[in-house]
Amino acid sequence: MARLSDGVTSPGPAGPGGVTPSGPAGTADLTLFALFVRLKGRLILGSLRGDTAKQIGFVFSVLAAVVCGAGGFLLFALLRMASPGTALDAGVVVFAVFTIGWALIPLVFFGLDETLDPSRLALFPLSTRQLAIGMTAASATGPWPLATLAILAGGIAGLSRGPGGVVIGLLAVALQFVLCLVVSRLITTALSGALRSRRGRDVLAVAAVFVVLAFQLPNLIVNRSNPGDVAGLFSAAADVLRWTPPGLAAHAIADGGIAGVADLAAVAVVVVVLAWAWIAALRRALVLPDASNQGGGSVRRSWIERFLPRGMLGAVVSKELKYARREPRGRIAWFSAIVVSGVIMFSIRGDAGPSGPGSVAGPACLAALMIGLQAGNVFGLDGRSFWMNAVAFPTEREMRTDLAGRHLGTAIIAVPLLAVVALVAGLLMGDASWALPAALTAWGVLGVTLGAGAVASVLLPYTVPERLNAFSGAAPGQGGLAFVSSLGMMLASAAVALPIFLPVAMGLTWVAPLAVPYGLLAAWGGRRLAASLGFGRMPEIFAAVSRGS
Repeated sequence: MARLSDGVTSPGPAGPGGVTPSGPAGTADLTLFALFVRLKGRLILGSLRGDTAKQIGFVFSVLAAVVCGAGGFLLFALLRMASPGTALDAGVVVFAVFTIGWALIPLVFFGLDETLDPSRLALFPLSTRQLAIGMTAASATGPWPLATLAILAGGIAGLSRGPGGVVIGLLAVALQFVLCLVVSRLITTALSGALRSRRGRDVLAVAAVFVVLAFQLPNLIVNRSNPGDVAGLFSAAADVLRWTPPGLAAHAIADGGIAGVADLAAVAVVVVVLAWAWIAALRRALVLPDASNQGGGSVRRSWIERFLPRGMLGAVVSKELKYARREPRGRIAWFSAIVVSGVIMFSIRGDAGPSGPGSVAGPACLAALMIGLQAGNVFGLDGRSFWMNAVAFPTEREMRTDLAGRHLGTAIIAVPLLAVVALVAGLLMGDASWALPAALTAWGVLGVTLGAGAVASVLLPYTVPERLNAFSGAAPGQGGLAFVSSLGMMLASAAVALPIFLPVAMGLTWVAPLAVPYGLLAAWGGRRLAASLGFGRMPEIFAAVSRGS
């Protein structure tokens, strides 16, 4: 039997954090890096063991990463066929987009990876330097980081113009990848305390939605000015980004020679400075108190609750309204639906002007679909308290009542909100009379989506984290399952809603009044099917929504 001391050198003086060095600093760092890579792999494999749904979601995520990585590499490499100036402009923009994406996406998906939160590793006997190495290794491990590296490597084929560019390109891609990791960790670590407080999560939610909206500004500008001048937009963006670290990395590949070495040196200096700032933020985050442990505010009774029916149905509706008012993840879903619908409205208006009732019904139905997606995991927010539902559901009828209360709570907010979206879309398109059929169609789509969400909730339930930000949709290791659930629900809702949306989009507005009873029937049927399937799966649903987060 192997002993723990096998292969371990004789102990020397203990280093910071109680870790005993076993060799030169460089060798110890590489060993620690490899150790965290193996631990990350073990965590991923352990989370998939014995769960077919999560295994399917993970396989789907890996396949998507492979397709994106290979496709991105090929598209980036095809820039070689363009003129050198155009290829360089596109390369600068692509490098910058990846840097910005790595800075923002970890904030959005804070709950998909436990290694993003430094407080989870605070009790391990590791120094700040060792913890930084480990978190870097964890962040670089996985299918999507490798896909990012593959896409960035395509820049070598697309931008280099000689052997010098290829050699410098290898270093530039490595530095660009490290820059993405360091920027990601710096921002996430600096905001880790705020992300665990309700106020911080709310501020982040609103700010992130406006950032997403800002990404649509170039598209709106092109649509409303000169739709054919995409190259000019790339050139203008590249001029602005020329002296940023991503711009310097792209120019290093294209320039080669001494100029490329100078660009790489500047990028390396920036990476070192950001790494120092990250380690300082990490050291501070490990000693600050957890803001999420502070007391919350008082619970106010909504005036709508006075008009709710008594009994189980009214109690469930009241609970859903409280979730919508106090839960950041609920608020961000509503806010995102409105913002995305507004972007679609302006995009349609800028493309070709009003084109019929479909230009009004489209944004309204999209908002209904996004709002209805909240019904795709209705038991997730209950978490471990779902056991009370299991006790209170002696028959399928009580489960149908619970689902009906959840749907009614969503409809109380969504119905007037969708009416406002339809009216605004009609005014923007120049014909307010299109707002009524658009609103009726959106209400029907909402009913269809709620019915599909009820079925998805019992077939593919997953845990919603308790202490993460407003965008964290699933507990660590369940991101693939959440994605598959949402995608399946969207496809099913779109297919079932097609008979009521297509006629209205084609100008047959007389079909719109039929959309509401159609949606009500779909929601009713979805609840009955969900109750029939879910009542016998109560233990499985409870286990799925109450896992550690």
